[in-house]
Amino acid sequence: MIEHLPAAAAARLADALVLAHAGVVAFVVAGEAAFLLGGGRGWRWVRNLPLRLAHLALTGFVAAQTWLGELCPLTLWEQALRQRAGEATYRGSFVGYWLDRLLYIDAPWWAFVVAYTAFLALVALTWRRVPPRRRPHA
Repeated sequence: MIEHLPAAAAARLADALVLAHAGVVAFVVAGEAAFLLGGGRGWRWVRNLPLRLAHLALTGFVAAQTWLGELCPLTLWEQALRQRAGEATYRGSFVGYWLDRLLYIDAPWWAFVVAYTAFLALVALTWRRVPPRRRPHA
């Protein structure tokens, strides 16, 4: 399906995908910080079970991908769109370029496995320290 996209549309979709990818990263990182901080401050929303399940599932998915040696599907789709647009991978428009620089760190694969596994362990520990609830506490 990507091969039928005009190059300009593929470039715009790649930029949008990088923006969505940045949002996912922000949800995982900022969400964990909010759960830890908010649990001690009595913020009820940080105990929301569906929110916490989505956060745990996403974090687990990312960690599992690194254990399997796989790239994130969002990264693969963005690269395919950039290639369709005739752009170099991780290069392109201003927005795409700077979001890519923030998202993609040049490090050996094992460093990502360690970092994502440690983050997953932190998320699991947060479940014990700030347990989610099915219904908000009144």
